[in-house]
Amino acid sequence: MKIEISEFVEGARQAKGLTVIIDVFRAFSVECYAFDAGAARIIATGEPGEAFELKRRYVKAILVGEREERKIKGFDYGNSPTEIIRADFTGKTVIHTTTAGTSGLVSAINADQLLAGSFVNASATAGYIAASRPERVTLVAMGYRATEPAEEDLLCAEYIESLINGRHGNFEARISGLRNTSGKRFFKSENIDFSPPTDFFLCTMINRFSFVLKAERRLDGNIDIGRTDI
Repeated sequence: MKIEISEFVEGARQAKGLTVIIDVFRAFSVECYAFDAGAARIIATGEPGEAFELKRRYVKAILVGEREERKIKGFDYGNSPTEIIRADFTGKTVIHTTTAGTSGLVSAINADQLLAGSFVNASATAGYIAASRPERVTLVAMGYRATEPAEEDLLCAEYIESLINGRHGNFEARISGLRNTSGKRFFKSENIDFSPPTDFFLCTMINRFSFVLKAERRLDGNIDIGRTDI
């Protein structure tokens, strides 16, 4: 099994084989919490305008997403697991758009299989890959706003690769240490209304969920995401 790690939208566009799009802070952590809150499915899209168009087709759907880290005007929820963990999405369709994560999914046009990953479902994701035994795996760290390397996404890719290969390093300390590096923005008082400290802790709860996020491209170019328990 050949495993490659790439970054950003271009990395997603060029990814081949079984591809995992990684966005720890916060897109795919949010999607795991949304399924845990009872969501029936998630439709991921790259642009807010497309999300509103989907809402016109799925009138009872819930809009979740961000731009500049803040909830988009007219949306029901921001891209915050702190908000989602208090919600009841039982049986609902969630329409989700973010600057980095969902854009990566939409851009992964050459992937044979497509998953979405973060720390909260990393072990399940690695287990699914190991059981599938694909010839090629691409782990795409989407980065901060899909333009700057993000330590948490690269670390998550490294962690998933380690699990696939049966190695168990001391990742817990490194993940906790993100509080002082890429995760320190969650502890700034000016961000508390849209990126509270609880988001950091909810996004770094390693292997909280034992399911994978499997993504399928729709005819309209958007992405259907379903929960597959491992």
